[in-house]
Amino acid sequence: MDYIKITLKPGKEDSFHRFHPWVFSGAIYRFEKQPEEGDIVEVTDHQGNFIGIGQYQIGSIAVRILTFKPEEINEQFYFKRLQEAYNVRLSLGLLNGEYNNTCRLVHGEGDNLPGLIIDLYNKTAVMQAHTPGMHYARHQIAQALKSVLGNAIDNIYYKSETTLPYKAELDAENEYLLGGDAPNIATENGLKFYVDWVRGQKTGFFVDQRENRALLERYAHGRSVLNMFCYTGGFSFYAMRGNAKLVHSVDSSSKAIDLTCKNVELNFPGDNRHQAFAEDAFKFLDTMGDQYDLIILDPPAFAKHKKVLNNALQGYRKLNAKAFEKIRPGGILFTFSCSQVVSKENFRLAVFSAAAQSGRNVRILHQLTQPADHPVNIYHPEGEYLKGLVLYVE
Repeated sequence: MDYIKITLKPGKEDSFHRFHPWVFSGAIYRFEKQPEEGDIVEVTDHQGNFIGIGQYQIGSIAVRILTFKPEEINEQFYFKRLQEAYNVRLSLGLLNGEYNNTCRLVHGEGDNLPGLIIDLYNKTAVMQAHTPGMHYARHQIAQALKSVLGNAIDNIYYKSETTLPYKAELDAENEYLLGGDAPNIATENGLKFYVDWVRGQKTGFFVDQRENRALLERYAHGRSVLNMFCYTGGFSFYAMRGNAKLVHSVDSSSKAIDLTCKNVELNFPGDNRHQAFAEDAFKFLDTMGDQYDLIILDPPAFAKHKKVLNNALQGYRKLNAKAFEKIRPGGILFTFSCSQVVSKENFRLAVFSAAAQSGRNVRILHQLTQPADHPVNIYHPEGEYLKGLVLYVE
């Protein structure tokens, strides 16, 4: 084991005694020699004491620690980490055959594999790298993944063209690392859906809303439901199984609307309770009437970094204010933020401000977060990104 050594400035080792996995560039005192993007490096304190081993990249977060033990980073290392992650999902009962064959298998720092995401859709694993180190390790990881899952998967699709830092100039291509031409119907809580991991957003479906969709199903009975930013219609077909009176799905992408309609038809063929609209969300909210008594607001991330945080909070206020204005008395609002840089407190304040602006009486019924297959490393609280509120509006 002979990795390039990176020495920290005096006093910069404290966070690593608390097992935080990020080394910021400003904490580095010197390099033994300049590493390349994605190189495995050994981090030491100013006295040369071992801290951890991780992957280097150019940027504010210079090293993401993979292990705080002196061990080789090889296929066996990835096998052990993937086996641990798989065991957690099995213990949660998330992969139980025909009723549910969809979940997140690896959630970056939450599964001690920073920079790596793996989602399972039936017999296909979709792998996404967010760092050069994970990109270079993709074949090792794919081999280890197949060793862990065996016959449970036939295909591994690598989808990282848009998630890797563009400055690294890696020229990554989306491709099958194993198998190919896979059937793209998966099952979540007994409902079927098409997954477009080739052309769709993220890995093809937002698996992080599974438990929140199940909660919505319990509230949908007899209600008129509006699913804004519907993407592929997850909340919509859960609402229909919950016996909603009508369900309207809205997304600015016509491709998303087409997939939503296919997913609804897959589960509820010929059901005329559902209509879909390819339209801008704010425009739709401006012109719609007051027919809805259950509204879902699940927009894409309004803020990718802190520089635009204020603009994002204004966006959340504006969006929620419009929903408070239009929702019928006794209505239920499910509202979310998936922006990591928006804290729970900031999001709640934005929604609170929108409620005050509307003058409506509002009760918090539930405070929501990401599900157990999107775990948060206790030493890395930044991994908590999904915030949600379920509100009763008088």
